[in-house]
Amino acid sequence: MDLKNIINEFSQDDLIYVFLPIFFAALLIEWIYSRRYRPELFEIGDTKASIWMMLLVGVVDLAPKFLAFIALVYLADLSPLRDIVRRQWWAWVLLFLLDDFIYYWFHRLNHQVRLFWAGHVSHHSAIRMNFATALRQGVGERLHKYLFWLPLPLLGFDPLMILTVMAWNLFYQYWLHTELIGRLPTWFEWIFNTPSHHRVHHASNIRYLDCNHGGMLIIWDRLFGSFSKEVATEKPVYGLTTNITSLRPIDVATHEYRAILSDVHRATSWSDKLRYLFLAPGWSHDGEDKRSKVLRSKVLRSNSDSNTDEVAG
Repeated sequence: MDLKNIINEFSQDDLIYVFLPIFFAALLIEWIYSRRYRPELFEIGDTKASIWMMLLVGVVDLAPKFLAFIALVYLADLSPLRDIVRRQWWAWVLLFLLDDFIYYWFHRLNHQVRLFWAGHVSHHSAIRMNFATALRQGVGERLHKYLFWLPLPLLGFDPLMILTVMAWNLFYQYWLHTELIGRLPTWFEWIFNTPSHHRVHHASNIRYLDCNHGGMLIIWDRLFGSFSKEVATEKPVYGLTTNITSLRPIDVATHEYRAILSDVHRATSWSDKLRYLFLAPGWSHDGEDKRSKVLRSKVLRSNSDSNTDEVAG
């Protein structure tokens, strides 16, 4: 396929133009409702930062997405399955499952590899949970995101089909960013990602940190040990464990990259410098280890010791 045909096919990835009016209409309705009944749902500076980040991502994402599409086209041409896997109903179902599985690992690694986290953290820097937060996407993660989806065309799926399923996955996730929907039916909560599960994902509470990475399905978190249920006794506290103090778009997008550079410069050995890049956020070569798994294990040990003391007493 020549470049002209690639550009023509890439231009057909236009679902975002359908989704955006729906997103903004829902955001407006949520904002009007909150002004009367739940004024704490929005904070003006936080919301402005989210809108700015949406605009910034829209600009930054164009080049990586187009380059990824070219790679998808050429990889699809190499696939021995390209004449077998077309747009049959079963191919859409299979692609939906594979796309969501890939999204889970992409999203989980964004939380477990600090260099990736630096590109994703802006989404979690919002201190409110509302539809504006859904628009506050990570800028830096656009640079590595599409690499995770490159195996799919080798399985015979065509590039436009892949981008379409990715778009519908993100459309579904928009509706997860709200406090206005409580718990859904048990069977639905067990299989699908829901607002309750996603409130956990955005929480900075130790029990909730780095949990519930699924896109449309929550079964991956249940299978791979990263699931946490939202409990009534511990309300999610949104934002970062240490919130940023500036809401300027450039600071929201780059503050963690600057923190990494500072830590790498401070480290004295090359092995520690690399650990700051590739270990989870919170690791330190000369201070307290504040990675989520370490913090959670300390809480569990503390609770265990307290229970032991109570029994002994």
